[in-house]
Amino acid sequence: MPAPVIAAVKDYFALETMIGGYEAEDERAADREAAYDAIASLVNAHRRNIAFASSATHALEAALSSIPFASGDVILTTRNDYVSNQIQYLMLEQRYGVRLERAPDLPEGGVDPAAMAEMIERHRPRLVSVSHVPTNSGLVQDAAAIGAACREHDVLYLLDACQSIGQMPVDVKALGCDFLTTTARKFLRGPRGIGFLYISDRALEQGLTPVSVDSRGAHWVEADRFELVDDARRFENWEFAWSLILGAAAAARYASALGLDRIEKRIRHLAALLRTGLAEIPGVRVLDRGREQCGIVTIAVAGREPRDIVLALRKHRINTQAQRRDSAVIDYDAKGVKGSVRFSPHAFNTEDEVRVAIEALGRVKGEE
Repeated sequence: MPAPVIAAVKDYFALETMIGGYEAEDERAADREAAYDAIASLVNAHRRNIAFASSATHALEAALSSIPFASGDVILTTRNDYVSNQIQYLMLEQRYGVRLERAPDLPEGGVDPAAMAEMIERHRPRLVSVSHVPTNSGLVQDAAAIGAACREHDVLYLLDACQSIGQMPVDVKALGCDFLTTTARKFLRGPRGIGFLYISDRALEQGLTPVSVDSRGAHWVEADRFELVDDARRFENWEFAWSLILGAAAAARYASALGLDRIEKRIRHLAALLRTGLAEIPGVRVLDRGREQCGIVTIAVAGREPRDIVLALRKHRINTQAQRRDSAVIDYDAKGVKGSVRFSPHAFNTEDEVRVAIEALGRVKGEE
């Protein structure tokens, strides 16, 4: 996390310890409200369309629970989706008789937008749900083309932007999504334990509301009647760690000030250098596919478990992450691997650090 994010979290937490939670909430009310504006600005939205959540998965749960699924409804997704999302779709399939359909990939990788549009027209899905960037690959899916098809056929569209927020410009209007879910950590560099959900005016006007609503999202006006709030906060819970929300807002302002276009250009430059260098190491296979690739670089090392590689690289002060097959069953089975080692260079990294990482992997590979 950058210094302004750390300061935002620490300062609010310190205030709570001195004067109490309710009192701190009152004293920093203007800052808390401004957090909605900071997040909205990040994705080209309005504050009424933003709800905070404890994580990207919690945000997706809230969005899914607001859709009145019935037996036979179709959820249309891709073959490159986040594991927790896929599990939730399968739970809906088991519980409500919803049918899960996955659009095919292009030969070079990533969902085929034309095939997706044809399946939208043929199946008339209740929901189209796509991961903009999957956690298991540097692939960037054509989210805008899918959004255009959803608009044409008046289908709700949910976009998981967990890996794209903070590393590239994300414009909900250009993408045409009704829901966007993400975390504040990862490329946005906010604190762990907070995320947010964007809900379009169209979805709000349809009265979509999560199954679990508390006093944050509705007012109890009579003994047997409540009234929903008219904005996205109906998707929130009353209890929040406001220090984390202020940290998320600071991260959004920090990224916006740097410029998402500049951040994206720098990250992709470093990722391209990394892919080229890693591919030259004998026994190392770069796994990323697709017409467009971003700052996630994934590899498999012949004869080595991903976790062993990660732990060995940490001894060289290189931070990577291991993924197992069950993080992306369809993708990893298609690639014939049991998992991957994931590198994620950010804009603050240097070409020298990329070179050091490549050299470190070469040494680790030679230690087998």
